[in-house]
Amino acid sequence: MLNNMGNMGGMMKKVQKLQEDMAKMQEELKTRILDATAGGGAVKVVINGEKKIMSIKLDPAAVDPEDTEMLEDLIVAAVNEAINKVDGMMAEEMGKLTGGLKIPGMF
Repeated sequence: MLNNMGNMGGMMKKVQKLQEDMAKMQEELKTRILDATAGGGAVKVVINGEKKIMSIKLDPAAVDPEDTEMLEDLIVAAVNEAINKVDGMMAEEMGKLTGGLKIPGMF
């Protein structure tokens, strides 16, 4: 019985260390900057690890006053791609810490 308690204590220390490492990594990942494009580079979105859009750049050739709907669609596509990249980066980096174990609510 005592041996099991010792194992449990060791396990709890490992879990606590993992939680600390994950919190530290999440803070570091928030500072990372990613970008995504749509329309062959017509729209470029720069996003940080907190999923905050830093900038949107438009190729002047993509700005057609007669077809604003296409430009709107490209912006939406680029923003969604940027968000997906952040999600992928978070999952990949956290997976390195957890050995691929998915922890609900963490990423």
